[in-house]
Amino acid sequence: MLKTSPLKFAALAFVCGFLATVIFHQFVVLALNMTGLMPAGFKPWSLDPVAPLGVPAIISKAFWGGLWAILLGYLLNTATGARYWLAWTFWGAVALSLVAIFVVPQLKGQPVPDFMSRFPVYAAVNAAWGFGTALLLRIFGATRA
Repeated sequence: MLKTSPLKFAALAFVCGFLATVIFHQFVVLALNMTGLMPAGFKPWSLDPVAPLGVPAIISKAFWGGLWAILLGYLLNTATGARYWLAWTFWGAVALSLVAIFVVPQLKGQPVPDFMSRFPVYAAVNAAWGFGTALLLRIFGATRA
């Protein structure tokens, strides 16, 4: 059983996923930009408006990071020890990257990017998000009893 109520856990998971996007995810985007490994057009902490609401890109990404944290938080809440860290890092890298490559472009009416060129970069960024979310969940105390 979680130390927190389900609603409080969802709120904490959202905040942790939001913050992990702003901190961990975006620092890896910055690092990959600095090394030239990030595809053109991806910049850290972008304030460019995102359709359809026109919110800054970083806010949009952080919002979705919060929602992903709620989902994965409930799915991974039984993992302990090293499995906890590996599960968050792995599922962050894999699930978020596959959705970013195959689902998001379709929703935006864009072509699906080349999987082999994008997956390693997306996986690195999203693995950092997963690890960061797991760390923040521990710091905020949203863990199993």
